[in-house]
Amino acid sequence: MNLPVLKATDFASDQDVRWCPGCGDYSILAQMKKVLPELGVPREKTVFISGIGCSSRFPYYMNTYGMHSIHGRAPTFATGLKTTRPDLMVWVITGDGDALSIGGNHFIHVLRRNLDINIVLFNNRIYGLTKGQYSPTSSEGQVTKSSPMGAIDHPLNPLSMAIAAEATFVARSLDAHVKHLGDTLKRAAEHKGTSLVEVYQNCNVFNDGAMAYAQSRDLRPEHTIELEHGKPLIFGKDRDKGIRMVGNQLEIVKTADVPADDLLIHDEKSNDSTLHYMLSRMRYPEFPEPIGVFRAVQGVATYNDQINAQVTQAKQQKGEGSLQKLFESGDTWQVA
Repeated sequence: MNLPVLKATDFASDQDVRWCPGCGDYSILAQMKKVLPELGVPREKTVFISGIGCSSRFPYYMNTYGMHSIHGRAPTFATGLKTTRPDLMVWVITGDGDALSIGGNHFIHVLRRNLDINIVLFNNRIYGLTKGQYSPTSSEGQVTKSSPMGAIDHPLNPLSMAIAAEATFVARSLDAHVKHLGDTLKRAAEHKGTSLVEVYQNCNVFNDGAMAYAQSRDLRPEHTIELEHGKPLIFGKDRDKGIRMVGNQLEIVKTADVPADDLLIHDEKSNDSTLHYMLSRMRYPEFPEPIGVFRAVQGVATYNDQINAQVTQAKQQKGEGSLQKLFESGDTWQVA
């Protein structure tokens, strides 16, 4: 059967998009709608699940199935759906507050289990929906409505957490770098296993310009480094700077001052996540911040495949079973 050719507009719902004018969420929404037709997955096989926050309005704006769930628990709903309907392409849409604060535990465990879903983490380093409190990724010293003397928490690094949890696909992109964002989302969707894409997203109302060093087209070449598998880590407007390893430390060098083979070569497919983790710790202003795919490891069994294999085995050994018999089994008692 020939499926109809879909366009970006086919994935747009009839709902008015209610984000603040100028919000970076618009860019992420546009790139998602652009990428989905390229994947060849029907709309009725596509599901978006979100938690709570500005980003979590996303399912309303997609002409697919979707669910606006509860704070921090989108991975839990996604786990139930993907294990019972492994034929579906499931996306979790979340934010730095939703995923990393109340949802931190769920976030870690869905990554380590390697459930075959895609997670897009909107990171604007602030609580936007509740009007500007500091979030788990806010910078130290940041003055907000809930930290009038400056935030004293050390910011959480979601990519470091993901790599430490042995997530099989970890990437970062930018709302303002639209081609890079689209390409990264597509790669995430094509990965078998849990894919995580952190997107630096500007909140122009409560945290405007927090990541201008990466989002500004003029500043980006000097302050970010695009990761490409099998290629050296080179950056700068004139492509004249690179990263090399000295002992167990990374350092910035002028490419003209070192042999070409002295530069660090990015290997996203390595099973050893040590360098992936080190790259995730590169932070502005000491280093250019990497964007692109940090880690992409295939061949790791997915949670949904394993649990369904157990269900099949149980049915072969014990038959289909009966819900009524399950209710009536074990210890029972009467309440007078």
